[in-house]
Amino acid sequence: MKAILGGGCFWCLEAIFQRVRGVKKVVSGYSGGKRVPNYEMVCTGVSGYAEVVEIEFDENIISFSEILDIFFAIHDPTQLNRQGNDIGTQYRSVIFYMDENQKNIALKKIEELKNKGINVVTTLEKFEKFYPAEDYHQNYYNQNPQNPYCAYVITPKVEKFLKDFNDKTN
Repeated sequence: MKAILGGGCFWCLEAIFQRVRGVKKVVSGYSGGKRVPNYEMVCTGVSGYAEVVEIEFDENIISFSEILDIFFAIHDPTQLNRQGNDIGTQYRSVIFYMDENQKNIALKKIEELKNKGINVVTTLEKFEKFYPAEDYHQNYYNQNPQNPYCAYVITPKVEKFLKDFNDKTN
């Protein structure tokens, strides 16, 4: 089973989902636009594309609903077209649903958050096509932990996720 999610820089989502039990593979890429993308085009913010991750997971170990629980915990779904200092429509909070079942699960999660008073701006978009990002974007955090963005933005997110995840499972 696959999930396509966007919540800011794809490096951040990739780094965390790579550490989730039941996730087989995570690929950084682009979804939501019409023409074949490249990073420079997506960075303009006018291509329609979002930076996303394609998550391949084992439904016998982790459900789509649990994938969404993690997704909503690791980014701010109340920020419109941005995550922190990453600003533009390419950084929007988005779920590209594969089928009606995924759409309904996502709608339910969003409704649950809104019922808790969280002003979720995450959009649901029908999945059409996923384009893997350029090779240098793949597995970026693991290959570049000393990069300032990785060290100061991604590492704290990964550490918080691992602490929170371990606290819930112990």
